[in-house]
Amino acid sequence: MINDENHESIACRTSALGGLLPSLSLSSSTMLTKQRFLPFCLAVTLLMPVVTKAQTAAGEVATAVAPASGAAPLANGNDGDNCHPPIDLAKPQFIVGYGSLMQTASKRSTEPNAGENLPVLVTGFQRAWNTHGVYPTCYLGVQPSPAATMVAALYRSFPEDGKLSADAREIDYCRAAVAADSVKMLDASSVPADSQIWIYVNKPDTLKAPDQGHPIVQSYVDIVIIGCMELQQRVADPELDFVEQCVKTTAGWSKHWVNDRLYPRRPYTHQPQAFQIDRHLQRLLPELMESARIE
Repeated sequence: MINDENHESIACRTSALGGLLPSLSLSSSTMLTKQRFLPFCLAVTLLMPVVTKAQTAAGEVATAVAPASGAAPLANGNDGDNCHPPIDLAKPQFIVGYGSLMQTASKRSTEPNAGENLPVLVTGFQRAWNTHGVYPTCYLGVQPSPAATMVAALYRSFPEDGKLSADAREIDYCRAAVAADSVKMLDASSVPADSQIWIYVNKPDTLKAPDQGHPIVQSYVDIVIIGCMELQQRVADPELDFVEQCVKTTAGWSKHWVNDRLYPRRPYTHQPQAFQIDRHLQRLLPELMESARIE
């Protein structure tokens, strides 16, 4: 039997929890005694520091992720990544493609909505066979070189979620800015005004020349030369041999070159443009082309 003394109103207020728990007020109608309710109050009291700490941490996280008021529309998708500078979403984004990105089909395999490839002459970068990637192959790369020039493709890229699709594709490279006055259009058009132009340069730890374990492979050369052939069709000057300039403005051609086409002795069954490609290479790199071993 509960006596009157234990029916006194008992209040256990939890305002120190910052409103996470409501104030509790128990009167005699609750039929709870001090002996039964005090342990509950004790538990709440012990919980206060834990909840308060969690609440503070949550507030810090919310502050950290909240965007600054009036921030410029910059994004890069890789916060703190020095390899991919922020892009200005208010400006058109263009990319200089100098290897497989020169071929339309290869480019659109990873960015279906990319703009058309336009032929350009770029100053300040040297293209070369100088990149060892994940697979045992040597790829094309570029390094800044003030006096160097190369022909390439320029196309518009449309960011998705603040990112450029080529960032994920060109994982072994870093994206670098290209000054507009370093780009000369070869199709009689003008360099896109008020835009950002990017190129993918080698990461230092990938800089290596072709060797026996990482040769130049014909299947990759095919993609590059097809891209150059496509761009040739857009060149305004009929005297400019774009394919020749693709080869001549590329350093590092090497005897470490293998013919890895699917059917190297009957290449046209898999690569319909094999004859055109081979004619260009035999004209421009006869000795190396002839020495390429079938693999």
